Amino acid sequence: MSSQMDRRSWLKATTLLTGGLTLSNWNELLAAPHQKFIGKRALSDVEFEKLAPPQLKARLFANENPFGPSEKAKQAIIESLSTSYQYAFFEARQLEEKIMTFEGLEKDTVMLGAGSSPLLAAAALYYSKDGGNIISGAPSYEDLPDHAEKVNAKWVKVPLTADYKLDLDAMEKAVDSATKLVYICNPNNPTGTVVDSDKLRSFCERVSKKTTVFVDEAYIDYLPDPKAATMIDCVKKGQNVIVARTFSKLYGFAGLRIGYIIAPPDTLKKLDPYSTGMSCMSAPSIRAALASYQDAEFLQGALKKTIASRDYLYKVLKQEGYEYIPSSANFVMFPI
Repeated sequence: MSSQMDRRSWLKATTLLTGGLTLSNWNELLAAPHQKFIGKRALSDVEFEKLAPPQLKARLFANENPFGPSEKAKQAIIESLSTSYQYAFFEARQLEEKIMTFEGLEKDTVMLGAGSSPLLAAAALYYSKDGGNIISGAPSYEDLPDHAEKVNAKWVKVPLTADYKLDLDAMEKAVDSATKLVYICNPNNPTGTVVDSDKLRSFCERVSKKTTVFVDEAYIDYLPDPKAATMIDCVKKGQNVIVARTFSKLYGFAGLRIGYIIAPPDTLKKLDPYSTGMSCMSAPSIRAALASYQDAEFLQGALKKTIASRDYLYKVLKQEGYEYIPSSANFVMFPI
């Protein structure tokens, strides 16, 4: 497997992403995907998503949690509907305070968003507005550096190590006087690999003295001990570090859209003009997040089912003679 192949390239090589897929095409492909080629044109990710039929409950291309949100979250949504004509100013503040209390954070260190995507975009806009470069692994999640490149920044892509992990040493060497931000996705998307926590902390301590380090922890809830792996302590120490979290994965909120970043207050003030803030967050979603945040029973159950699904996939891949990259997330990367 080549570490240079990004997720989109791998997906476009599969038969499921070729041609114009009608519902009948999908039915044929689902029946015998290894036998069918529909046309010659590779679909874009957006086209693929629009054409995916409703019976595909587990849409693996989206890294969703098919087990869905907790019953507490669903009930909170139902109960919130009668007052959903109101802006959820108070509830949003409650959620921020709940996060700060659980993580042991000081005031004004949490910024909410409609998922983590608008917060990644806000960082991309702010740190690339004056040019310079943004450093990331390759392949890694492209949202933030892709936004930055479209605005005014150069995207510096650092290849992964031989075992498909972010090469922290090489990324640190790539930092120069023009570097505005270093983006770390850990666990990494699309490889599912995770870097050593102590090594990443040392990296953040050193590199944050030169430039901002943005650590995207979208998949951290799939690790055995998220609190031991998070870089939130770097923020507590006053380092120039931003940590992103989302409810879209283990919490099952991909369609409900709740996320947040944790950073020093002065950093959040700089990002605020570039963020949509809570104005794009729905009251039912915020209520659902309040009800399910750190719901240990639900999270443990969802994690157990995810691990069982992942182990089953490992077993099938081995039986079929495929190699795969051992994953610390809710997806597995393997060549087709």
